[in-house]
Amino acid sequence: MGAVTQLPTPVAAGPSGTSTPAAPGARTRPRRLPRTRGQWAAVAVLTVCTLTFLLPVYVMVSAGLKSPAQADVSTMWQLPSPISLDGYREAWSRLSGNFANSLLMVVPATVISSLVGALNGFALSKVRFPKANLVFTIMLLGMFIPYQAVLIPLVTFLQQVGLYGTLAGLTLVHVVYGIPIATLIFRNYYAAVPQAIVEAASIDGAGVLQTFRRVMLPLSLPGFVVAGIFQFTNIWNDFVFGIVVVPDPASQPVTVALNNLSGTQSVNWNVVMAGAVVAAVPTALIYLLLGKYFIRGLTAGSVK
Repeated sequence: MGAVTQLPTPVAAGPSGTSTPAAPGARTRPRRLPRTRGQWAAVAVLTVCTLTFLLPVYVMVSAGLKSPAQADVSTMWQLPSPISLDGYREAWSRLSGNFANSLLMVVPATVISSLVGALNGFALSKVRFPKANLVFTIMLLGMFIPYQAVLIPLVTFLQQVGLYGTLAGLTLVHVVYGIPIATLIFRNYYAAVPQAIVEAASIDGAGVLQTFRRVMLPLSLPGFVVAGIFQFTNIWNDFVFGIVVVPDPASQPVTVALNNLSGTQSVNWNVVMAGAVVAAVPTALIYLLLGKYFIRGLTAGSVK
């Protein structure tokens, strides 16, 4: 008889990185299904809520794939037959320029307001100076000022500085309005960072700006994700500032142009619904790509 070849014993990584023999017959624990009636009831409720939430999405997408005659209230639940891309083509041809305007506005506004908010949050949480809490409270008041209350002085100011009717002026407006919420996010985030890190950088000779740039910024990815998602979503979906600050239809953001898709006497619902889908794609992609970081950033420092 030939020699029996003994198979190597499976090993598993220990806590310190060393290899330890795995238990005989050990398997990866599968995800367990709900066992109790309460768990099944929770799953059923969540499923119903998910389907209810997705119903408007289904109506928008399917209506955009229908012909103008099919895109009607009486047939909105029916699948498109045949599928037509004419609604999406026309919607994109009419919204592409405004779509680019929104991108040119939302990206710099999100980045600048997040950076300023990060610097403010660092100063208010780690740099001790008199009346810091009072300054923070006054800054937060900007979150509660209604847009309509500042439209007239806002337009007057933009006219005086030569930015009225431009994307640069609209970007500036969103930067200023986004600083309070970004400051709040970063102040709460930096409060969870140990003060010893800042003190160690100060002992090494780093100033306030050097500490912020070399120590705090590398730790701020979750905070930037949360602030970026909030800012990107709010700026992209804005309508009031877009129509007031930029009266020229060719320079307006996509949300204002989407409102102009409906005619005065008749409405092509397939084009309007297709335009709504096109306008919603960027924010949906942001949440899909950065969703896990968003939850991580929201819960950062919550235990402390």
